[in-house]
Amino acid sequence: MSFLAFLILGLIAGAIAKAIIPGEHGGGWFATLILGVVGAMLGGWLGGMIFGADMGAFWSLQSWLLAIGGSVVVLLIYGLFAGRKQGAR
Repeated sequence: MSFLAFLILGLIAGAIAKAIIPGEHGGGWFATLILGVVGAMLGGWLGGMIFGADMGAFWSLQSWLLAIGGSVVVLLIYGLFAGRKQGAR
């Protein structure tokens, strides 16, 4: 998968993860891109280690599900840390 395709996958996966998880999520499109790319990397790494998954194809359902799942995990972890900072003020 090319670098541009990976960024597009990350942006869409991050947006879907934000739509799945209820509540307020800070950040605009750039934060969504970073969240999605980190989530896609996490999902691809875990999928490769646990299931032997290949993240090479952009239109693969497996790639999309792993990227979205990884983005949801990253969003939940981000929410834990961001929630603590907002509550401490």
